[in-house]
Amino acid sequence: MNVVGIGEWKATSQADAQIITHALGSCLGITAYDFVARVGGMVHVMLPQPGVGAAEDAISHPGKYVGPGLEALLGECLRLGAKKEHLVLTAAGGAAIQSVEAEDYFQIGKRNIAQLRKVLWASGLLLKAQDVGGSIPRTLVLDMSTGEVTVKSGGQDRPLLKGVAPGGPL
Repeated sequence: MNVVGIGEWKATSQADAQIITHALGSCLGITAYDFVARVGGMVHVMLPQPGVGAAEDAISHPGKYVGPGLEALLGECLRLGAKKEHLVLTAAGGAAIQSVEAEDYFQIGKRNIAQLRKVLWASGLLLKAQDVGGSIPRTLVLDMSTGEVTVKSGGQDRPLLKGVAPGGPL
């Protein structure tokens, strides 16, 4: 089990690996999986973008931010043999920190989701599946043997993306 911590990303071509990240509140877990090359990975981003004067932090810690984190994950997947046109992306998290949305002053979860959509649009990529928003924490798991992505929350596991066949998604 490969655990991705906050601000980290991991990619692999190891067929029997599972990649997991825990405690997705306002943070986003983003997976990428190439169903042909069987290469995939995950990033756990915590903020939409660096604040004023934090550009150097985005360079030294790209996994903390949506754009640089996704770029780092995709770069690693491509380095391992994935092709951009074969990548299937999913996302989970982006929840409100407070159970009452009006009390979630900074709305980091909503801002993370909005930033992800902007970055994906600019990159010509789309999410195949998502489980975002709300107010519940989530755990995200990518099974490298099938490409299946599972979300765990509230004591339940549910598939976010079904496994894939060698020729493409099922």
